Amino acid sequence: MRAVRTFSSLLVVVLGLAACGLTAVQPGMSQQEVLAHYGKPSRQLPYGAGTRLQYSAQPAGQTAVMVDLDAAGTVLAARQVLNLAEFSKIALGKWTREDMEREFGRPATVDRVAAWSGDVMTYRWLDRDESMFFWAYLDGGNVVQRTGQGMEFPMRFNDN
Repeated sequence: MRAVRTFSSLLVVVLGLAACGLTAVQPGMSQQEVLAHYGKPSRQLPYGAGTRLQYSAQPAGQTAVMVDLDAAGTVLAARQVLNLAEFSKIALGKWTREDMEREFGRPATVDRVAAWSGDVMTYRWLDRDESMFFWAYLDGGNVVQRTGQGMEFPMRFNDN
């Protein structure tokens, strides 16, 4: 048990340091500097008059960094979006699957459950040092109708 806690603590520290490295991109940097720092994005899409570069660690990781560029390819903003402040921006009954993927990247999983008729998008994230799930419940028209969150309990094998 102690080994699991020690490993978990070390993992949190490593992930924290990795997240610090992800915030090194600053407004005013060029797209080439971003690519040199982060590498190829997991997804690139139009965003306003510019471009959004998505660097998502889903499905196994717990981060998703969005780097917004203007039309000239200059960084306007870079932020880690898998957090309560960003999740609270979701407008129930208005946001679609497309909005979710634009703002948070592709989810870790998309599932179906017996108690809901549509898809459930699942994002893995960290709340302080707690591993969490965030769920967005879509109706048949792919509109977010409800959200929820819960703790992710690690699977333990041979926990002696």
